[in-house]
Order: sequence, then C-alpha cells, then structure tokens
Amino acid sequence: MAMVCLTDFEQYAKEHLSKATWDYYAAGADECCTRDDNLLAYKRIRLRPRILRDVSVSDTRTTVQGTEISFPVGIAPTAFHCLAWHEGEVATARATEALNTCYITSTYSTCSVEEIVAAAPNGYRWFQLYVYRDRKLSEQIVHRVEALGYKALVLTVDVPYTGKRRDDIRNQFKLPPHLKVKNFDGVFQETGGPEEYGIPANTLDPSISWKDVYWLQSITRLPIIIKGILTKEDAELAVEHGVQGIIVSNHGGRQLDGGPASIDALSEIVDTVQGRIEVYVDGGIRTGSDVLKALALGAKCVFIGRPAVWGLAYKGEEGVREVLQILNDEFRLSMALSGCRNVAEINRNLIQFSKL
Repeated sequence: MAMVCLTDFEQYAKEHLSKATWDYYAAGADECCTRDDNLLAYKRIRLRPRILRDVSVSDTRTTVQGTEISFPVGIAPTAFHCLAWHEGEVATARATEALNTCYITSTYSTCSVEEIVAAAPNGYRWFQLYVYRDRKLSEQIVHRVEALGYKALVLTVDVPYTGKRRDDIRNQFKLPPHLKVKNFDGVFQETGGPEEYGIPANTLDPSISWKDVYWLQSITRLPIIIKGILTKEDAELAVEHGVQGIIVSNHGGRQLDGGPASIDALSEIVDTVQGRIEVYVDGGIRTGSDVLKALALGAKCVFIGRPAVWGLAYKGEEGVREVLQILNDEFRLSMALSGCRNVAEINRNLIQFSKL
C-alpha cells in the first residue's frame, strides 16, 4: 500500500510488530493523558497563513549547534531499534545520514556507538546520556562517543526513576535473549537480579542534580543539551549552568503523567531563554504543519521518536528515509501555504491559539 503520511506507518507497525513490542513503543505512563495530549495539543494550535508572498522557491535548511541540516526535523533518542528491524540503529543512522539531519543515538541502543559510526561515517550525531550510580559507566561512554566524533551530549534529566508503564508491567516486557544494550556489552555480569529495560534495576541514579551538569562539563568538551525540561524555572537554571541547548520534552508521555504537552510548555521556555541558547522540542509531531507550528513557537528544530520506529518496522533504513522525506515534503508545503520561503520567515505571528 502507498505510505502517504506518518499514520500509515503507525498502522503498519501496529499490525506487524509483536504485541509486547508494539506496547513497549506505544506505552505512556499511568493513564497516558500526557502521551495523548502531546498529539492533541498540536490540533489546538491554528495557523494564520499569509498569502501572495511569492513562494516559488523555498528553503527548509536550518542549523543546530552551528551545523547545517537539510530541514528542522531530527531523530529523538529511542531505545532498542532491533526490536523493530533486524539492523536496528544502524539502519536509522544510514537513513538520517542520507537525509542530512541530526540523529540522537540512545544509550539504550541495540547496536553499539561504534557500529553506528561505521555504518554512517558522515552522519551528524548527538549522543543521549543517562547518569548512573556508577559514574565511571557514564564517564566511559562519554569518552567513547567523544572520540568517535559525536557532536553533542544530550543529558536526559526526567528519569530519576522509570515511569509506570502499565502495558510493560502486564506484558513483563524484557529484551529477547538475542538482543542486548550493546553499549554495555560485558559491563554487567550476569547478576541474576531484577532487570529493567535490559540493564540491572537501580542502575540509574535518582540523586542526579544540577551539580552533575558541572561534573559532565568537567569530563567533556562536547556541548551539553538537556532533555526533559518543561518549566521556565528549569530553563533559566539550564542557562545559568552553561548548557548549550534544551529539548523541551516529557519523554513521549512515558514518565510523569499529568504534565503538560511538550508543545504547550515550549512558549514559556522560549520566552525565558530569549535566544541565549537553542531550544528544541519533541513529542507529538506527526505532520509537516506540526513542525511549522513548533518553529513558529520558537523551537529551532524538532525531534521525532515513535515515527522513526514505525519507519524501521515498515522497511528498515528505507522506511525511516520515507518517514523523514514525508515530513520534509509536508513541512515545505505547509511553509509555502503559510507564506514562508525559509525558516527565518517563520515566527509567532503565524500562530493563533484556537478555543477548542
């Protein structure tokens, strides 16, 4: 069947992945209110198109952290791509390289950071990081990715503990025996103890605080981007702590249920940051006009999580390419139909909040 929009890929993935795998990717925390609101929030935002603006030529290029990408959509860090497609993250990396955009590799990859670089040597990549109770673990992976040419660290800060994802509990979700968290291959000897998403439970450090941002700065020269900020207070603290970017994110609605949709949190964060650092957003982007809305509200770039996994499930590298290409084409069309010729012309005047 013709894959026309991202919903087509979602439908395909739902029909072809195992129930436990589909449930793992689809899961939100608790009642999934925040997960679902991530999508609904975009529908509450209306565009104010300008006409007769000569949109015969359009340019979707932008920059993130000083590097040019072909359009303002990157791949958010999501775990376990080999569950969706046998080549896993290697396929994702190739697709992102082909479309010349940014791929944030997850710590919880089923391919190693080295395999990903070998597969797509010219790709533009950031690395998503958690802070572990054993700081040496975090430190070793930081040095590995820095040596491999990853261009930034994305510190995920909204997981002192894992959210309660009911379907994963019901399904007793576990990585199948042939897959593992490749970046930690051989690090955790068979403890026989309880596992959480492929590594021993209680490996994450719930004591993580702002001082760990300083610690991270002390061990790396890479720019640090904080992922998981939803308030202006924390945005201000991020700027004060000298980070280079913020990803406004609620972890795809998988952590705290009842928090804001990420697009609804974006404006107050952009207003607080006032251009001092770059602000990005993830969660709920399904169309090119969603991308346009996020940029109009001040995001420099958006990142997609689940849709990349649906693309993998459909056809591996080619599927992820198709997902990105559809978003690129839709974004270009939405821009033109709104009277914008390039990303610099996208601003808040384009937005009208509806009374839904």
